[in-house]
Parts: sequence; structure tokens; C-alpha cells
Amino acid sequence: MKKFEGSLFCTDLDGTLYADDKTVSKENLAAIEYFKSEGGLFTFITGRVPMTSVDICRVIHPNAPYGCINGGGIYDPHKEEYLWSLDLSHEALELVRDVDRILPEIGIQFNTKKGIYFNKDNEAMVRFRRVTGMPYLPCGCDELQEPLLKIIFGHNDTAQIEALIQFLQAHPKADRFDFIRSERRLYEILPKGAGKGTALRKLTEILGIDPAKTIAIGDYNNDISMLKAAGLSFAVANAVPEVKAAAKYQTVSNNEHAIAAVIDALDRGEFTF
Repeated sequence: MKKFEGSLFCTDLDGTLYADDKTVSKENLAAIEYFKSEGGLFTFITGRVPMTSVDICRVIHPNAPYGCINGGGIYDPHKEEYLWSLDLSHEALELVRDVDRILPEIGIQFNTKKGIYFNKDNEAMVRFRRVTGMPYLPCGCDELQEPLLKIIFGHNDTAQIEALIQFLQAHPKADRFDFIRSERRLYEILPKGAGKGTALRKLTEILGIDPAKTIAIGDYNNDISMLKAAGLSFAVANAVPEVKAAAKYQTVSNNEHAIAAVIDALDRGEFTF
């Protein structure tokens, strides 16, 4: 039996697998290949939708399906199909209209299985397109015909995001949805029950993996449920305090080959399931 057979390693991307310069180090890539060669399944769970995850699949070659949409879906990049997903009720558009009325500077985008559409543009949405390479496809609330996966709000001023969070959490229909802050500039509406922890549990069901033999690593608030669901959980040194509190262990920063550090520690038997 190979050393990592029967185990599943799930990583976050930005701030964890990726260094600050948006690259994956050769040390991390070599460690990932070693982990897979020893029978382990390696993948990622991200806030991104599949159309913005193609490049990372080409870089790390996951040997298992990955979690997307902040835990609202499981996608098989080899079959190019969703294995599982949650749809967001169009009732969430009522919250979009209210945000646009009360906080008109907030950018708004709709994520569906077919595309990413921009309901309200601002500098945060322009930055999103620059980073992801997505085209500008405008779409009004009344024009949206496709099932929703999630809605993203964005602003470069974190004070605006804090005001948005307070407004949405106090909304009369807030209990019908889940919300997550995926980075300091972005806040999302997700289907009830979505989350990276949900995605990790779904992956273990699909793959037939013992949940106790899972490893997760992350840096931001949207990673917390994944860390709590994993058998072994790690926060990178650059993680926010809430993530460090949720993880069982802490490792080096995303700029110091954190994935390689964890795999090396597992290889040496420093951590066991």
C-alpha cells in the first residue's frame, strides 16, 4: 500500500497554494506530484466557477474532482461536467435590487453555469475581469434567464463592504441564504447549505474517502468550514485570525511553499490521521 493511499488533500487557491505573485512554486508542484505518486488524491476547493479555474487545472493537474463556487458545486475537469451543485433561488435578486437602491456604489455580478454577468460595474468588478480574463457581459435582474450559482458584490473600499454585510445580514430574507466573505473586496450570496465544508464532505462521498483521512489548508474566512470538516486542518501563517483559530495546526506562509511543507510533514509522520 502506498503511503498516502486513501487520503484526500484539499487546498484553497489564493493566499494558500498561490504565492502573492500569483504563481505556484516549483516546490509546491513537486510535493503535489509526490503526494499523488504515493496514492493520495489532490485537489482544490475554490470560490471560483469552473470557467475561471481552467488555468489552475493545467498547472497542478488535480487527480480528483474539485470544489467550486465556495462549496456550491463539485466539478470534474476531465469530464467537463458538474457532479453536484446547488442552485441559488432567483428570490435572491430581491436582495440585489435592495442593495443597488441603498448602496449604489457596490458592484454586482451573477455567476451561472454558462457565464459570469455584470449587473453593476465598478472598480472592483473591473479588477475581477482583469485578474480572471472574463469578458464584460452586462445583465439586468429582469434579463437573467439562467439558474444562478451565486451572486458576488464587490467594492475596493472595505468600509463599503462592511456596510453591505450589515445591510444584508439584517435583511428580512437573510435567513433564506448563506453569505460568505471570500476576500476583503468581495461578499457573496450562496444557496443555503453551500460552503467549502459541504464540498469537502460531498467529495468524500463521491470518491469513497474516509472523512477522517482528509487534509485541508486555507487562509481566509470562506475556508473555515472546510478546515472544520477535515481530518487534518492547517492555516497558513498569513491566514486571518479566525482561520488560525479554526485550524488544528499552523504552517508556513503562502510565500514559503506551504503545500510542500505540509506534505513533507505528513511524509515524515509528524502528523497522523
